[in-house]
Amino acid sequence: MAEVGRTGISYPGVLLPQGFWAAVEVWLERPQVANKRLCGARLEARWSAALPCAEARGPGTSAGSEQKERGPGPGQGSPGGGPGPRSLSGPEQGTACCELEEAQGQCQQEEAQREAASVPLRDSGHPGHAEGREGDFPAADLDSLWEDFSRSLARGNSEMLAFLTSSGAGSQPEAQRELDVVLRTVIPKTSPHCPLTTPRREIVVQDVLNGTVTFLPLEEDDEGNLKVKMSNVYQIQLNHSKEEWFISVLIFCPERWHSDGIVYPKPTWLGEELLAKLAKWSVENKKSDFKSTLSLISIMKYSKAYQELKEKYKEMVKVWPEVTDPEKFVYEDVAIAAYLLILWEEERAERGLTARQSFVDLGCGNGLLVHILSSEGHPGRGIDVRRRKIWDMYGPQTQLEEDAITPNDKTLFPDVDWLIGNHSDELTPWIPVIAARSSYNCRFFVLPCCFFDFVGRYSRRQSKKTQYREYLDFIKEVGFTCGFHVDEDCLRIPSTKRVCLVGKSRTYPSSREASVDEKRTQYIKSRRGCPVSPPGQELSPSPPWVAAGSAGHCDGQQALDARVGCVARAWAAEHGAGPQAEGPWLPGFHPREKAERVRNCAALPRDFIDQVVLQVANLLLGGKQLNTRSSRNGSLKTWNGGESLSLAEVANELDTETLRRLKRECGGLQTLLRNSHQVFQGLLLTSRRAHLPRPCLKTHPIPQSLPLEADSL
Repeated sequence: MAEVGRTGISYPGVLLPQGFWAAVEVWLERPQVANKRLCGARLEARWSAALPCAEARGPGTSAGSEQKERGPGPGQGSPGGGPGPRSLSGPEQGTACCELEEAQGQCQQEEAQREAASVPLRDSGHPGHAEGREGDFPAADLDSLWEDFSRSLARGNSEMLAFLTSSGAGSQPEAQRELDVVLRTVIPKTSPHCPLTTPRREIVVQDVLNGTVTFLPLEEDDEGNLKVKMSNVYQIQLNHSKEEWFISVLIFCPERWHSDGIVYPKPTWLGEELLAKLAKWSVENKKSDFKSTLSLISIMKYSKAYQELKEKYKEMVKVWPEVTDPEKFVYEDVAIAAYLLILWEEERAERGLTARQSFVDLGCGNGLLVHILSSEGHPGRGIDVRRRKIWDMYGPQTQLEEDAITPNDKTLFPDVDWLIGNHSDELTPWIPVIAARSSYNCRFFVLPCCFFDFVGRYSRRQSKKTQYREYLDFIKEVGFTCGFHVDEDCLRIPSTKRVCLVGKSRTYPSSREASVDEKRTQYIKSRRGCPVSPPGQELSPSPPWVAAGSAGHCDGQQALDARVGCVARAWAAEHGAGPQAEGPWLPGFHPREKAERVRNCAALPRDFIDQVVLQVANLLLGGKQLNTRSSRNGSLKTWNGGESLSLAEVANELDTETLRRLKRECGGLQTLLRNSHQVFQGLLLTSRRAHLPRPCLKTHPIPQSLPLEADSL
């Protein structure tokens, strides 16, 4: 074996060894974060197992004499951790792989002659894989595979046992102890330049006591039986020496390591890139508030579908007529379409359906998502308040409607399977409500972006959460109130707002539709007058069922029913209870304007702009920083180069009416002055006291041949 890399961990504090195992979980579940050539990984199973002790010992040795003294391993968090990695010496090192592979083959032949029933080593209390999904591995095969590997270790090679248990060469491992064993499938990323690489399985053995994680890749032999690929076995170790923690990577057979550049990277990458990532993750002490990427669908299917759609619709980038970034919007909609296509494909398989799901995209924007889904065989249409230029390029098969959606009894879609809200802004909280009231079988998919409540902007209520996390919990709360099991997932799109919420099934039977809808109405009305906590007090945190996701929906629904009923009774006592009136479900909702108003100061009157520019220029020239220049005839001329002022100082010199008028524009005074970049130069300075960016303004340098005078502006 050989160590290919080692890195010390600075300022570990109290984060180790727990932080190390958190970093290992990231590498197990989301390897694409470190290796960009991977699409992801799927954990097929997780069980508890034990490694056997070697059956044969060298002459004149005993377990007591061979067992070296070892302090508590780094997995126990003791400061007296075991020593660093050891290197094997002698001729046995080069032949360890071959001997163990021969032992594996011998055990597989013996297993074929034995009876099928054997003592299972897999822990039934750790179900690791979902049934019926692509790439499932039967539990019996898992038991057989692990038994073969264990027997081959005991009979064939003590070096691998020492490697797995971090024991020295020639020594015997400690008494049997329970190990955490994971079977995972590593899924490579596909691209037109690289053909589809077959996903690879590997067994991951986690030894918490010794602080080691060993990766055992699997391969098929000529007869189709799986065995461990000894040439590509590697291990990650956490060690503690004196007052220093460090992580190292070891390879069992460095001389036979085979690198394909994708699933099996080069040893230098393991020892440098991966090691640096693990060290960083170990001390971050930051638990993600979101689910892992693409947790609700098959990553393998998604990767294939995304590459096919990307190749099919890549020409849209070249002909994009909108002012928005074509690469971002085209590939983002391609990724969302690939996700929905796989989600719907797996839904049809679960429900035994053959007909493709229908959909309506509310707030469809450029309509590309509607175009892709329709072109792939799903009947549907998109609705948006404003028509886009690109709509004319799609053709008649893509149904796009220019209309404003106001949530009421007339904007229901009883014959539609799915409602989509892709960055649907003010419609986002209404989409679960519209889906619930359209029909019992209607489902929804929303990708929240801007923060809107049922009426107006969403107001934060909890300072302990990010605004994004709090808003996602609010939309999940709306979905639960409407009677949906709401699942959360992260999409793989070029956006910071990439968490989607999916409502695929209901929490109640269809016979209770009337009573559940009454609670929906009460909840929506209660949001209009959300209670505000007294000064100095925080509102009570969201109930556990909001953060728990789809787990435990029954208890969460009961808690929500009690909360909604309390608020609704107070609302009814004040406003009076009665049947729901026709018209909007909640007065005060206003869809966005059909004509997008220009707010970059370009629509302001020209005389007003000139007045502000001249006033600011006079302020800057009032500093009278005189600069001496030579004219063409050799005489000296002095001109005023002006001074620098902060935007706050400039704003203090403008009258109230001017500031009020500029406030209606995006960016206000700063945008107007930036538009006059031929006169002014904006700088971003840093305040030494507060360490915050401070905008500063000064007159733009004037060429020497054009001396500046105050009245020339």
